[in-house]
Amino acid sequence: MAEWLGIGRRARRCYGFDEIALAPGEVTINPDEVDPSWRLGNKTFSVPILAAAMDGVVGVKFAKEMSRLGGIAVLNLDGIQTRYKNPDEVLKAISQGKPKDSTTLLQKAYTASIKKELIAKRIEEIKKNGGYAAVSCIPQNAVEFSKIAEKAGADCFVVQSTVTTAKHIARAYKPLDLHKLCKERKIPVVIGNCVTYKVTLDLLKTGCAGILVGVGPGAACTTRGVLGIGVPQVTSTIDCAAARDFYFRKTGEYIPVITDGGMSRGGDICKAFASGADAVMIGSAFTRAKEAPGRGFHWGMATSHSNLPRGTRIKTGVSGSLKQILFGPAVVDDGSQNLMGALTTSMGSLGAKTLADMHFVEIIIAPSIQTEGKVFQATQRVGMGK
Repeated sequence: MAEWLGIGRRARRCYGFDEIALAPGEVTINPDEVDPSWRLGNKTFSVPILAAAMDGVVGVKFAKEMSRLGGIAVLNLDGIQTRYKNPDEVLKAISQGKPKDSTTLLQKAYTASIKKELIAKRIEEIKKNGGYAAVSCIPQNAVEFSKIAEKAGADCFVVQSTVTTAKHIARAYKPLDLHKLCKERKIPVVIGNCVTYKVTLDLLKTGCAGILVGVGPGAACTTRGVLGIGVPQVTSTIDCAAARDFYFRKTGEYIPVITDGGMSRGGDICKAFASGADAVMIGSAFTRAKEAPGRGFHWGMATSHSNLPRGTRIKTGVSGSLKQILFGPAVVDDGSQNLMGALTTSMGSLGAKTLADMHFVEIIIAPSIQTEGKVFQATQRVGMGK
């Protein structure tokens, strides 16, 4: 599997979404008759897509609408929503800033301290009228914030950092005990992010309810350029899903793997499920929704770092409502709307009745899949040529 890089050093080839394709099998199914649902904890969701915990993506209004449509939107407890009583004013200012000033503007916006009373307030706002409240924070705040969130009625808690391991070494502070956190919380705890088999296996043993997969693939993330780390999402999903399957065979406990980042179109989402994902988490595609707080702008979670930003603000524009993005009707030609329609149509074409069936469809290496026969789209910058 590995190739020689030089004397004594070998490296294996890894793959991203643009390098593979899914091959249809011997059976096709009516797309209206497939089942794309998935489970997290003891709850089943009809939409296997989570909205990423980024300030340009998820606000209270967005989270409530996502819940109504059958999915999950994760609110960032370390972000603008908990730093300001009126976050919309700050988000508006960020969206109106000049490109050259965006990083400085973001760094300044995130210097305001987190107000713990706003954690409970935002959760209560989402829960009003039956919303599903999923919230996220970094490991340093997880113990304290998870207690506040659970007391306020949160339905799910996500612990998320650039790279998460079950074994973290530090002298300056006490590392988060993931086993203890998962054991003490009565709500599902999702942990991320990881990209390898062994780390996934270690994290599954903590008692978590889900694993986030992906380091640096997000549209606004620059981690791969700044730190030089990451594994393309197809390979990382396959490897982490293999750990999930091994753990299931050994313990009888099935813990979902969620591919996080790197997907901007319906086809990418379908490839993630074929790679072994139980659900996916996306950000940039949702910033194009009218309900998104970023007003058509998106920035990575580490963009505001005061000393080493690992992200940038990008403009995605607003193309339609969240319902359009999830269920259509699509009014754009690039695959960024009607994501659920794309998924169910792909499942039907592949003969996959459920998402579990998607894990067994044939994957082929196809570096020309995005360009073959698409010369006019490329030259005119339409459809797949955008």
